[in-house]
Amino acid sequence: MRRLTPEERRREAQGWRESIVQAFIRVEDAVYAGLGTLLAAIALVLLVAVAVAFARGLVAYTLPDHAVELLDRILLILMIVELLYTVQVSFREHALVPEPFLIVGLIAAIRRLLVLTAEFARFLEKGGGAFQGAMLELGLLTVMIVALVGSLVSLRRRPSHAVADRAGAIEAPEASV
Repeated sequence: MRRLTPEERRREAQGWRESIVQAFIRVEDAVYAGLGTLLAAIALVLLVAVAVAFARGLVAYTLPDHAVELLDRILLILMIVELLYTVQVSFREHALVPEPFLIVGLIAAIRRLLVLTAEFARFLEKGGGAFQGAMLELGLLTVMIVALVGSLVSLRRRPSHAVADRAGAIEAPEASV
């Protein structure tokens, strides 16, 4: 049996590595497709549930009493849709883009802030400790929202749309002059 030259061994090893990478990509695509399907199904079910709750509240004239709950569910649907977009971008580009994650965090923080402020009367009734905890959470949420918005603004101002690929390298399109 003939011995392989170092170059032939390198090419053979490269081919083997490439087949493993392709298998991982297929698995990754299957996982993203499954996640996307589940997220889409959850969003649709929640949307129908919110529409039914809205219609019931409208017919029974109890919509103002359930407005915070409905808004909370609508913002949850927005978060799920944004996660679905993140899965779509990851599936299509095989790249990690930070903006969708920041938007999901921003929606989650705003969602909690709205629910917390709507429940302030309950915290006042409970006493000092509950109210102080709610105020602390409100302050932390405000700082987090400002930080997330600042991050989004700084990412949008950057000259190129650099993304981190799965290997960890940074790819940036050539700037046109």
